[in-house]
Amino acid sequence: MGYEFIALAMFAGMMALLLTGARVFSGIGFVAVIAAVALWGDRGGYDIAFTTSIKLMNWYPILTLPMFVWMGYVMSETRLADDLYKMFHVWFGPIPGGLAIGTILLMVLISAMNGLSVAGLAIGATIALPELLKRGYDKRMVTGIIQGGSSLGILVPPSIVLVLYSMIARQPVGQVWLAGVFPGLLMAGFFILYVVIRCGINPALGPALSPEERASVSWGERLRLLRAGILPVVIFGAMMGPFVLGYVSLVESSVIGAGIATLLALVKGRLTRQVWETCVTNTLGITCMFMWILLAAMAFGAVFDGLGAVRAIENLFLEDLGLGPWGVLILMQVSFLVMGMFLDDTAMLVIVAPLYIPLVAKLDLGMPPQDALIWYGVMYTITCQVAYITPPFGYNLFLMRAMAPEHVSLADIYRSITPIVAIMILTLAVIMLFPDIALWLPHQVYGQ
Repeated sequence: MGYEFIALAMFAGMMALLLTGARVFSGIGFVAVIAAVALWGDRGGYDIAFTTSIKLMNWYPILTLPMFVWMGYVMSETRLADDLYKMFHVWFGPIPGGLAIGTILLMVLISAMNGLSVAGLAIGATIALPELLKRGYDKRMVTGIIQGGSSLGILVPPSIVLVLYSMIARQPVGQVWLAGVFPGLLMAGFFILYVVIRCGINPALGPALSPEERASVSWGERLRLLRAGILPVVIFGAMMGPFVLGYVSLVESSVIGAGIATLLALVKGRLTRQVWETCVTNTLGITCMFMWILLAAMAFGAVFDGLGAVRAIENLFLEDLGLGPWGVLILMQVSFLVMGMFLDDTAMLVIVAPLYIPLVAKLDLGMPPQDALIWYGVMYTITCQVAYITPPFGYNLFLMRAMAPEHVSLADIYRSITPIVAIMILTLAVIMLFPDIALWLPHQVYGQ
């Protein structure tokens, strides 16, 4: 039996288990261990799983994972984002579509503090959506904006997905994070431009605040909200500033962010016993889930690497199909889009990482292999953002329906994401054509 057939059987078995509803880590890990034992016997097969687990436990930056998950849940559960949205409401409300623009900026700042798409969507749907609908904003436009903006959580640092990618691709987390900054801001800028154009053509889609509402808010209140809204920015600056300047390590930076967020919640009197228990429970659950998935993915990748599956995929793309480097890259992204209709971002990453990441490093893309892997991490993440909001199984679609008012139907939510997906694909194309948008900042910071 050829190694290519064994690799194909492993892949097919893993997909079959995932389609049965099995948990991602159990399906991938089960196939990896069974294949390892069948190929190399009891001792060799078990050694692969054991060695993989030791490598994961010895990887110091893994400590950032619970810190950033904790920070995201503290920001979400203690409602520290409420003041931030009120600030945008007051300052951007007087212009057509201003509240939608403020919502996008809110999503950017929330993304820069939690690293999770789900947390951003929960904040946007519970804080921003009711206000936008109450003030006559078009329900399809705003539900699409909130879904697109919340997905920035996996692109703007500290993105948990980029941490996982860095671990699997064995690239510095700091560089991969910085590579996501400008692409994330570019996508947010495209979202804002979309709102400006639509509301410029038809102001009824995003009515401005009336003169009476503007007059009802004094300048003192506006300045107070401005100070309150700056607090989340302070958290991000205090966390990322020393790291970018080289004064603290990545792990220390994550501890600073988590500590300041917790301290602010205590000072504001919002960190109750119930909130504390919720944050601890959710952080432990999410962290353990990611650890198990990483362990299974690394074991699966070790078996695949031992089989030479990467070389088989390389021969298939470059020799059998005769594709050039850019053709291979586009085919990879298309496969992500297809898988994203049925799987979440983590499952996609651990399934294809053993195959695609080594291949990206070998493609002649006109840049060093390390730059190619960092750049590809950004493109993978953007593709995941598209997967989050595309049917039939886009997670954000169902989450939005669960949190939206009754008069916002699932059909409305499906229609709302068409322009958002187009904007995301446009951003992906721009990043592919101009890699320096992603690579310039890591080069500047780490080049010094």
